[in-house]
Amino acid sequence: MEFFTIGVYNCSESEFFNKLVQNRIDTFLDIRQRRGVRGSQYAFVNSNRLQHRLKELNIKYGYIDTLAPTTAIRELQKQIDLEKGELKTQRKELGKVFIIEYKNRILKNFDFDNFLESLYREGAHRIALFCVEEHSEACHRSIVAEKLHNTYYYHINHL
Repeated sequence: MEFFTIGVYNCSESEFFNKLVQNRIDTFLDIRQRRGVRGSQYAFVNSNRLQHRLKELNIKYGYIDTLAPTTAIRELQKQIDLEKGELKTQRKELGKVFIIEYKNRILKNFDFDNFLESLYREGAHRIALFCVEEHSEACHRSIVAEKLHNTYYYHINHL
């Protein structure tokens, strides 16, 4: 299995889906807390439209809500962004407090062995972890990717 990360900010609909097709993604895992994005330019990744388009492209869709940061953890990052005067759409990295809390509250409790086994059983080969931020390092998907790399030795590609 190969893992990829993908975000949507600063990406058009055609660019977004072309990345998936060009990289032969067969399994798309949505790890957002909320499966919608504000702004009409990103309506294509709101859950129903996204799932419909992925089905047309023959890409399996999965929603892994247990990997999404809680509202309380997201609020920690919002506070960091406010202090830096940075918008979520412009963020380049996560704050240390967010990373610590995400690892302690979410990753520590997530059953990666079962998760990987289920992907294997479903025949997943090229798997995209999805959230909205443009830069992987500005999103919790980078923490998930780091765990997959450091613990299970998967190479991670960033789209």
